[in-house]
Amino acid sequence: QVQLVESGGGLVQPGGSLRLSCAASGNIDRIPEMAWYRQAPGKERELVALMINGGATTYEESVKGRFTISMDNTNTVYLQMNSLKPEDSAVYYCNARAFTSGTFSISTYWGQGTQVTVSS
Repeated sequence: QVQLVESGGGLVQPGGSLRLSCAASGNIDRIPEMAWYRQAPGKERELVALMINGGATTYEESVKGRFTISMDNTNTVYLQMNSLKPEDSAVYYCNARAFTSGTFSISTYWGQGTQVTVSS
C-alpha cells in the first residue's frame, strides 16, 4: 500500500501564491506518475498538473504559466501556485500511480485533499 499525505493549502488573496506538498510513503517500488487534481463545489474533479517519470509535465489550460509541478527524490510532489485567482479555489488532491514492492501491477492512490481558498 501507498499513503499520500498532502500539506500546504489555506486561504490566500487573489494574486498570491501557495505551495502544496504531497509525500508518498509505504511499500513503494517506483512511482512513474504523480499528479494534482482539484474539485470545486458542484464540479467534477479535474486534472491540474501531471508529471511522468520525474520529467514530462502537462497542465490544465487555465493554470499554464502560473502553476508548476515538481518532484524530488523522496517521492514528494509539489505544486507551486502563483498568481492565484478566485476560480482556483477548490480541494486539491494528490494522485500517484505506483508499483509496490513485490508486485508487477500499477495501482492508483489518492491523498485526503487539501483546501485552497482564494479570496480577498
